Amino acid sequence: MTHELPRMHAGGTYSIAVDDVGVRYSLRFNRKTTVRESFARVVTRTPADEFWALRDVSFKLLQGESLAVIGPNGAGKSTLLQVLAGIIRPSEGAVDVRGHVSGLLTLGAGFDNELSGRENILLGGAFLGLDDGVIEGLLPSIVEFADLGEFIDVPLKTYSSGMRARLGFAIATSIDPDILLLDEVLAAGDATFREKSKARVVQLVEGAKAVVLVTHDMNWVTEYCNRALLIEKGRVVIEGEPDEVVRVHREHTQEARARKENEARAAGVDPRIAGAR
Repeated sequence: MTHELPRMHAGGTYSIAVDDVGVRYSLRFNRKTTVRESFARVVTRTPADEFWALRDVSFKLLQGESLAVIGPNGAGKSTLLQVLAGIIRPSEGAVDVRGHVSGLLTLGAGFDNELSGRENILLGGAFLGLDDGVIEGLLPSIVEFADLGEFIDVPLKTYSSGMRARLGFAIATSIDPDILLLDEVLAAGDATFREKSKARVVQLVEGAKAVVLVTHDMNWVTEYCNRALLIEKGRVVIEGEPDEVVRVHREHTQEARARKENEARAAGVDPRIAGAR
């Protein structure tokens, strides 16, 4: 994983290059294994059960591009963002990330529920590796963007998920990163804040920044993203123009729903009940 390389401003310079990346997990410790099964594996040298969260994933993201990563639940979207953030090391392949990365991958990342919103801003700045003086200077603008009113000095444990999203987004975007990673955070908060968040992301893209976000909001994908990537079962299905990728995603979603309903009917289960699962 390469971070903090000097930014290059030549046309077509990429911010992220992902080459045949795979992330493999062992299921050995996720279920009980008998002594006999363990002995048999040793004798036969049978490898432990494996699960590939990602496999053969490749793409490049240029400066000034906003990439939407879409797909069904469990497809590997969040895993991909964690790889880009350096949280997960790929089992295979290579990732080159050029520039300063800021990510909001979970609503409560780095937060302390016992501290106030203002105190969590200072904590979040330290979490991002900012000097005390820098985060102190950014504090007023972060407080203003989060727009939490008197709640900024109230313990975080009293916050709703939307309020936590406001604070987290304000912190993550305050440092004007070269690369911004977002995981479903734009779905939280009220409509006014969602619009303000979208405007901030557009501003970053216009400033020759790179944005990667996981979202289920297809309107956001088609209106605000330059490109889109559809992932299913850990593999890239299609990458390209947002309208086309969204169209394929919707077709696959409808086909999957129809298969599920047919399977439910065959099993004598009400399709409406199966679809709610």
